[in-house]
Amino acid sequence: MIYSDIALNAVFLAVVLDLFILKSQMMTRGIFWLTYLLILPFQLLTNWWLTSNDIVMYSDTEIIGQRLAGAPIEDLLFGFSMILLTLSAWDFFKKRSSSNEN
Repeated sequence: MIYSDIALNAVFLAVVLDLFILKSQMMTRGIFWLTYLLILPFQLLTNWWLTSNDIVMYSDTEIIGQRLAGAPIEDLLFGFSMILLTLSAWDFFKKRSSSNEN
């Protein structure tokens, strides 16, 4: 499985967990998209710094080939997945703990 496949699977898994398993419905909320837009420039800056200093390198045979801020487009998919899954889990466990307190 190449990097692109893993990135696409990560997005699929995060969306399924958010919408159907954890049922936090984070993707349907405007605040999620605002949060993502606030985080995105920092992800791009970090990607640029890591790839321009050869700290992180990618094999051209394992990626789609398109890059943004020095990193493959797939990194945006991973970033989206991590943010979505983190916020969905946070919301799920917050609701769960407050329902246990009552």
